[in-house]
Amino acid sequence: MEHLPIYMQLHGREALVVGAGPVATRKAALLLEAGARVRLRAPAYSEAAERLLREQPGSISRDPGVYDSECLDRVAIVIAATDDAEVNRQVSEDCVVRSIPVNVADQPELCSFILPAIVERGPLTIAIGSGGRAPVLVRLLRAKIESLIPAGYGRLADLAGRLRDRVRARFDHVNARRAFWERAFAGPATELALAGRMDAAEARLEQELADAATSTPGEVYLIGAGPGDPDLLTFRALRLLQQADVVVYDRLVSSEVVNLARREAERFYVGKERDRHCVPQAEISALLSRLAREGKRVARLKGGDPFVFGRGGEELDVLAADGVAYQVVPGITAASGCAAYSGIPLTHRDHAQSVRFITGHTREGRLDVDWDQLNDPHETLVFYMGRRALSAICQGLKGVAQRAGSTPAAIIENGTTNQQRVVSGTLDTLATQAERAGVGSPSLIVVGDVAACHQRLAWFKPDAGADAAFPQPMPGPQTAAASAA
Repeated sequence: MEHLPIYMQLHGREALVVGAGPVATRKAALLLEAGARVRLRAPAYSEAAERLLREQPGSISRDPGVYDSECLDRVAIVIAATDDAEVNRQVSEDCVVRSIPVNVADQPELCSFILPAIVERGPLTIAIGSGGRAPVLVRLLRAKIESLIPAGYGRLADLAGRLRDRVRARFDHVNARRAFWERAFAGPATELALAGRMDAAEARLEQELADAATSTPGEVYLIGAGPGDPDLLTFRALRLLQQADVVVYDRLVSSEVVNLARREAERFYVGKERDRHCVPQAEISALLSRLAREGKRVARLKGGDPFVFGRGGEELDVLAADGVAYQVVPGITAASGCAAYSGIPLTHRDHAQSVRFITGHTREGRLDVDWDQLNDPHETLVFYMGRRALSAICQGLKGVAQRAGSTPAAIIENGTTNQQRVVSGTLDTLATQAERAGVGSPSLIVVGDVAACHQRLAWFKPDAGADAAFPQPMPGPQTAAASAA
């Protein structure tokens, strides 16, 4: 984020616009809408400027003459929009020296703030900016948002403002107030307000306020965050994530997914890696229970699906025993997501009629796998967490399971992200190929004839120049998580 989005209170404050052409006049009109007293500093005035001066004589004034730094005295905000690049630069430099917020039209490098495109619905204001890079794109997005938000939302915001003090008096804790408003805005009162029935909407909100419990019970949302690409989240996962008070996440959850939560939500990193646990599983479960019993809504984000090698059941056992409410949101498990992004169908009428998911974890250096059950050549095998055991997996399949050494196999690293890599070969060659390519974790291994489909069906082209959707653990919350647990 290059610019901090803020809303500045300008009612009754002095604003200076240097220039009086069409662009300067549009900027002045925007300042007037925000309640500022505007001075137009220019040696000559365009027709648009003259018209604005006539229409709002009490709020905007003429300040004839060329620019000099003395006109910055007692000014709260400055906009420069002249045809002279040197004048615009001088205005910017003088404002920086005086710590006055300044915007120079179409020159973002000279701005200490930028003016976004605005969607306004009464007190409800939505600002859209691109840091000055793509103003046309910003205008297109503004038009889309304008079409999606009815004018009734402004009336609803006014109504919420009238009831705000009463809601604050009713609920002591901010989490309880937030939960009330979320229920109210998702309920009948909103529909009444959007239909223009404001009296009925207000009566409904007042009734809901009178009936509401003064405390809100906590709850845990066990959310499958998918294999990395944030676009693979379900609508329900996104909705619950954005209403959570606390987010607890591990190493396999991408930063893009974590950042979809509300900015003010607490975040706890409890990442687990093979043989190295930031927070032990028992402490994670206890943390979830404690946070919920404090009345917080807790989003527990797990990579992939929480019930497929995600220890989701272990965490729910603790929550159920403690009487904590919870919901489970399935996610796209790594096998489905990584195989799809690699062009490998897990089942195929010509190659595989079933698929089996297997953990590739070793126990005391030994794979705990029932190899005798893995000898069907028409079954696709998917090994989770098996990178370190890849050689042993290939040997076990060729040995006890009696799979042919020529059986196609592939290993997918960082699937569904911009760091995705696929190395394909056979049971005879894959371990050596993966070692030579330096394949790391997280990785998924697919064995069976379908693995050969990657060569002709691969469609996902990772953008090597883009930021990876699969992050390293975020360092900030780790200490907080460990101490909080």
